[in-house]
Amino acid sequence: IFDLNTRNFTLKKGPVFTEILLADEINRTPPKTQAALLEAMEEQQVTLDGETLPLSELFWVIATQNSLEFEGTYPLPEAQLDRFLFKLVVDYPDAVAEKQMLLNTEKGFRGRRLDLERLKPLATVEQIFSARQEVKAVQVDEKVLDYLLALVQQTRQNPDLALGASPRAAVAWLQTSKAQAVLSGRDYVTPDDVKAIALPLLRHRLILKPEVQLDGLQIDSVIASLLKQVPVPR
Repeated sequence: IFDLNTRNFTLKKGPVFTEILLADEINRTPPKTQAALLEAMEEQQVTLDGETLPLSELFWVIATQNSLEFEGTYPLPEAQLDRFLFKLVVDYPDAVAEKQMLLNTEKGFRGRRLDLERLKPLATVEQIFSARQEVKAVQVDEKVLDYLLALVQQTRQNPDLALGASPRAAVAWLQTSKAQAVLSGRDYVTPDDVKAIALPLLRHRLILKPEVQLDGLQIDSVIASLLKQVPVPR
């Protein structure tokens, strides 16, 4: 920003200089804005006028989009989609949850009036770094590694897919399989860990061919079929 008083440009850090960045309705932002996130998401840094500015070690991005709206939206390019670890689909709440939502509304609850002071942290920074080290220490047998690789290769050979899983996806699949093992109380990865995260890890990375989309084929169905096609090591 140009400072009229000093006649110099000064750096004013924007919202990307944080630890958790929420990109709400990211598909409503123009391509230039979306592209600005590429370096931040991959390198954990931002380059301005030739100067590299590091981001927090805890930096990560959460993005939302409304898949039912198309007017005024800009589809994310494949390179940026690949940088998101998971895609979670938020469906309608069940009847019990929706009834509770209505009851809360009747009692005066308003989501925009949340009392932030009542929120409690789930983990400290030290606990997060410790968990990362625990995940790194998880062992992966070569048979499981070959199984994961076979699944990745199968995505690239599937006749219904225009785009299969990238090497970045393979690395992410390995890392998150190790995290899944920790969550399951183990220090080694099993094929079930690999399969457990296949849907959220792949559904935004794999691109269906236009003709099968017209036939109504869903990406989750293709992923489920892939998991059945590749033999599980024993």
